[in-house]
Amino acid sequence: MSSFKTFFSFLFQRSSAEEHVARYVIREHDGGRTLDEILKDKYVQNRLTPEQQRRLLDRPEVIEAISGDMLEAAKTSHAPS
Repeated sequence: MSSFKTFFSFLFQRSSAEEHVARYVIREHDGGRTLDEILKDKYVQNRLTPEQQRRLLDRPEVIEAISGDMLEAAKTSHAPS
């Protein structure tokens, strides 16, 4: 069982890029920028795929740092086409 968990553990790990971008989003939001504006930054766009950007909005530290209204607006504006 242990080897099975180890084999598939990569599915549940977050990339270091996601960690860095999450900290960036929180820092920029604390500085007064809107979430939508931050997510359109080249820093975010160049480091995360659209799927990773959507996952970013589900991270507990991002949710805690950003009000629910702003988060929902960003999720709908970044929904898959």
